[in-house]
Amino acid sequence: MIVARDALAAAAADLAQIGSAVNAGNLAAANPTTAVAAAAADEVSAALAALFGAHAREYQAAAAQAAAYHEQFVHRLSAAATRRAR
Repeated sequence: MIVARDALAAAAADLAQIGSAVNAGNLAAANPTTAVAAAAADEVSAALAALFGAHAREYQAAAAQAAAYHEQFVHRLSAAATRRAR
């Protein structure tokens, strides 16, 4: 397979920027979504708030795993571009 070094480096840079934007969005959404206040003082509202908060916490955990995978991928892509430069 023939791959241009500049294309690999550009792809790695683009992916790093995308990852940063996604991480910033996840960080901004973390507090408002994981600490949902109940709409009223009844049991159903409290249960729904707890459900939405739990769902948001599960999403944040999955997003953290995806971010770690993404970071590794970008690192390996950058390393491949560097190796091809030699």
